[in-house]
Amino acid sequence: MFTSLKKATAVALITLCPLVAKAEYPERTIELVYPWSSGAAMSISQILAEAMSDELGVAMPVISTPGAAGTKAFLTAMNRPADGYTMIDGYVAPLVLQPLLGNADWTFKDFTPLHSAFSNAFSIAIRKDNDRWANFEEMMAYAKEHPGDLRYSSGSRNNLPHMVIAKTLQGFGAVAQNIPYNTDTDALSDLRAGVLDFAFLGVGEYHKMPDAYKVILVLSDLEGAKQSFDGAPSIADLGIDLGLSGLAPMGWNWWLVHSDTPPERVEVLRKAMATAMARDDVQQGIKRLGFVPLQWDWDQYDEIVSKVHDQLGEMGNALKWEEEQLSKLK
Repeated sequence: MFTSLKKATAVALITLCPLVAKAEYPERTIELVYPWSSGAAMSISQILAEAMSDELGVAMPVISTPGAAGTKAFLTAMNRPADGYTMIDGYVAPLVLQPLLGNADWTFKDFTPLHSAFSNAFSIAIRKDNDRWANFEEMMAYAKEHPGDLRYSSGSRNNLPHMVIAKTLQGFGAVAQNIPYNTDTDALSDLRAGVLDFAFLGVGEYHKMPDAYKVILVLSDLEGAKQSFDGAPSIADLGIDLGLSGLAPMGWNWWLVHSDTPPERVEVLRKAMATAMARDDVQQGIKRLGFVPLQWDWDQYDEIVSKVHDQLGEMGNALKWEEEQLSKLK
């Protein structure tokens, strides 16, 4: 009788095993909270999220939550349970820059990293038929001899591209006037019309109209970024140290979760993301849109993002330097 009972119990456990397996994490949809409006960057996040979805066996929608320079998305995600069902598409602006500017009360150390994802390099471009300068160094020599004569735009004032360009100009001792615009589209239209001498150009805009611009400096030392701008010279080719290296002078993201997320669930997500990032179709999808896949794992997060934090602080000083130099010319 006792033996029969044990057999019956064993059969019942075997029967229940699939149900137990189904109860393992993840059981339901995992959402990736994305900090911007739809566009090329969101498309790439969707490519990676779909690949992770394949690994995890659950849906992984990308939820666009723009507003407040990306901080709205972070607040939305942080107000949800730390259960591994909400991930953050952690772009540099809301993760590092906005806290530095006093617009957010967190630091990058308040999140748990999964894996680095991809970068979108910035560049400095002039009009395609502008033959005043053969290269960036010649333009800087002119700007140094004619302080305040050149007009450029980074889109809105004091954004990340403005900080990077101001730091670059400071490195050459060159002063130029930043002209603010409500949209990058308007700024680039004026660049093409000759109203501006040079402008910030993102890789997405470059790929839309590659024949309209001459990229004279890629603001990234990643080899993949040069390829995204068809081999244009980069800051790594200048032969001088501008204090811009690694991820600091460009847009990038690192996928994150709430710091209280259970470690065993973090491990599941890290493994799925690493496997997804290694897939050839994901790598090619990222590169087709001009972005650069990153390869850093979670244990490099503190070291790499700390350097970005420090360099962004120096770029803020470059903005003040630019304002002081222009005020002396009035």
